[in-house]
Amino acid sequence: MKKVIVIMVIAVLALGMFGCGGGGGGTTPPPPGEQPSVVKIGISLPTQREERWVLDKESFESTAESMGIEVNIQIADNDAGRQQTQCENLITQGVTALIVAPHDGEAAKNIVEIAHEAGVPVISYDRLIMDADVDLYVTFDQYKIGYLMGEYIANNVESGNIVILKGDPLDNTTIPLREGAVAAIQSKLDSGAFKIVAEQDCIDWQPSAALRHMEQALTANNNDIQGVIAQNDGTAGGAIQALAAVGLDGKVPVTGQDCESDAIKRIREGTQGMTVFFDVRDMSAAAFQAAVKMSKGEDPGSDSTENNGKIDVKVLGFPATSITKDNWDLPIKAGYMDAADVE
Repeated sequence: MKKVIVIMVIAVLALGMFGCGGGGGGTTPPPPGEQPSVVKIGISLPTQREERWVLDKESFESTAESMGIEVNIQIADNDAGRQQTQCENLITQGVTALIVAPHDGEAAKNIVEIAHEAGVPVISYDRLIMDADVDLYVTFDQYKIGYLMGEYIANNVESGNIVILKGDPLDNTTIPLREGAVAAIQSKLDSGAFKIVAEQDCIDWQPSAALRHMEQALTANNNDIQGVIAQNDGTAGGAIQALAAVGLDGKVPVTGQDCESDAIKRIREGTQGMTVFFDVRDMSAAAFQAAVKMSKGEDPGSDSTENNGKIDVKVLGFPATSITKDNWDLPIKAGYMDAADVE
């Protein structure tokens, strides 16, 4: 009898060690519908230097509070190494799902591998993590956003020299943004009506980089520039500063995206032609809710896929809207910002 009891105790202990990942294989996600003892979401954002990322952080915090879910948000400050270290710390702290908006879409594949070794699912947020088994991509349609920018230039510039100011080269969203913009102006490029005379990356999406590139483009072309496709509002602001220095602000259409309050002010003043509005409150809330579902082993759902160089990643997508002088108050009506913010 004692021998039987001893065998049973050993068996139970062995099972317990296996279930705790004692063999180094990581944890196993709970079966569908089963609530883990604690749901804890880890979030890694690239920066707080831009208004839209501040709004993302606030929205994540608000959603977590409304759902009663613990959240830990880390800011990488545009440093891929720091982002990986922060994510490793979040995993060590026992997060049940990880939301990552990568500073470097290629380098962040290491984060996915480390997370999966620990049994933690990863949601790629806004920017796609490349060459990795990402569990879900929550984003706005980057190609469509780029197309809206190019479409504005095509509709508001008859002919002339065009400058393209891209974002950070480590941010893979710059690729579909450019592809969409060029697709919208392709017919004018083919006819010779448009000519791209300068195309530059803006490291870390810095307005100062856009200012410098725009100054150089103006000098190289004797101020003969008719349109600027800037990939976000920060770089648009830098380009407009350069244009203002030679008296061309308000005369050369400039695009942007992110719907920052300063961009709306410039649109009202006439120095920026358009921006693109996407409600980060909706996207961040959906990403957080998806992370909670995945923590429980549930399917978060998706509406399409996008290839990241390794797999077709499931995508949960959200719409975007062009904002011009004709509908500049749409974000206010949507409760996205206050009227006082753009006065």
